[in-house]
Amino acid sequence: MTQLGGQPGLAQHPLAQRLALLVIELRREPYLLDRDLAAQRLIHPQPDQAHASAADDGVEAVAAGEQARHVGHGYCVPQARVKGEPVGGTLSCMTWLLLGLLVLAVVAYVSANRHRTAQRELAAADLAAVRRTVDEDVTVLGEEPQRLDADLPPGATDQSLLADHQRALDAYEDAKQSAEAMRRPEDAKHVTEILDDGRYAIACVQARVDGTPLPTRRPPCFFDPRHGPSVVDVRWAPPGGALRDVPACALDTERVHAGAEPHSRQVLVGSARVPYWQAGSAFAPMAMGYFGGYGIASSLFLGTAMGSMFGAGLGGGYGETEGADGGDGDGGGDLGGDTGDISGFDFGGDMGI
Repeated sequence: MTQLGGQPGLAQHPLAQRLALLVIELRREPYLLDRDLAAQRLIHPQPDQAHASAADDGVEAVAAGEQARHVGHGYCVPQARVKGEPVGGTLSCMTWLLLGLLVLAVVAYVSANRHRTAQRELAAADLAAVRRTVDEDVTVLGEEPQRLDADLPPGATDQSLLADHQRALDAYEDAKQSAEAMRRPEDAKHVTEILDDGRYAIACVQARVDGTPLPTRRPPCFFDPRHGPSVVDVRWAPPGGALRDVPACALDTERVHAGAEPHSRQVLVGSARVPYWQAGSAFAPMAMGYFGGYGIASSLFLGTAMGSMFGAGLGGGYGETEGADGGDGDGGGDLGGDTGDISGFDFGGDMGI
């Protein structure tokens, strides 16, 4: 059996079935790209070959970050994006931003760590320099009572002399222990306070042995506190600084009056030795222990390397210094007596110089 157009056909079916198939074919939407030839039996000539429309021939621009894939029958649709997922370009920017912040955080941490390390090394170097200086001062104080032992009369019974001598020995032991316990340069202040008291006790012992009046409690020699209590004030100025009154021992007083340089306390800073007042702020607590109790530190160190430390308040509010008690009630060895009252000491007054 043949159909129109000369093509072989299927076996004949009931008319109702043919009508139903015809209705289905008429309702079916044409889809040219499908090239389905099943409906050819309904038309006489074979349809022309399907071709793409003009709009499909061009390349359509796709937004940046969007991915396309081929689906269906030859045309492109954008890839669906999961809700909440950033597009490719935004993800890249966020990644670089996070990496940049991470790098900055690492750099900041390394820089801060280096700064802390440098500060610790500097503090350790300052402590070593101050400790070395304080140890030298303690050693000198320990040698003084031994020297005085030879001057003590055999079988001395003067209780005041013996008390002053014992106080000097105790000061040496206390200063040595305090120096060993130092953990920072500020701890040197307590050590030099003890040294100042010990040297006054030694001066009292010497006066009792020599049979001379007990010395008035005065600040130690400015140029070198190891020289012991000062005897007068002299006019002196550091290089490039202003004149000021400073306490001095007898020998340094003679040198200053003669126009010579006094014997100043030299301390080791790095590889050089300099006067202690030019050694920097790390040595300010050490000086404070020697001179802070007399209320004169600010004026003494004005214009020196450690002067700013006293100007910032390091030299204020120190109070009175306790000292050696001779025990004889004459006010010489007793620092609480009239002659030993530091608050009444007229430093910088008219000394006849």
